[in-house]
Amino acid sequence: MNVAMLTEQPSILKAAALVPPRLALGSSMVVHGVSKLRKEGAEQAAGFFEQIGLKPARPLVLATGLTELLAGVSSILGFATRPAALGVLITQAFAIAKVHASKGFDSSKGGFEFNLALASIALGLLLRGPGQISVHSALERKAKRKELRRLRLLPRQRRRSVLLDLLG
Repeated sequence: MNVAMLTEQPSILKAAALVPPRLALGSSMVVHGVSKLRKEGAEQAAGFFEQIGLKPARPLVLATGLTELLAGVSSILGFATRPAALGVLITQAFAIAKVHASKGFDSSKGGFEFNLALASIALGLLLRGPGQISVHSALERKAKRKELRRLRLLPRQRRRSVLLDLLG
């Protein structure tokens, strides 16, 4: 296969390339976050957190559940993707270190295989951002149109552009 053929993908394919990883990461994180925020799930998770030495368990479960839920929604929408990815990397690092590492790689034996996959997707999104098909991209296009209409950036507008870039 010719190298030129690989780089000449239709732009819609390039634009859509980050949607499946965002949806996969986002849906997994939403499910895990919601399960920790439900009363019975929070109680069960708090008991487990105490068992593995994470104290105070209840606030940590709440923080973890909120982080997972917000990171999931952000990933799905493609807004604040980089902070969401960072949250996923932190929660998965703790999950691997405290729960799964001692069980090896194989997820069927309680290992860290799935957590590593989630962390890998999050790292990709942290480095690359949400892609063109995202809320972030739509907001960025709108901000750029305003900038072009005014033909120059005022300090306040520059701050908005930088903030949008950081949120990715």
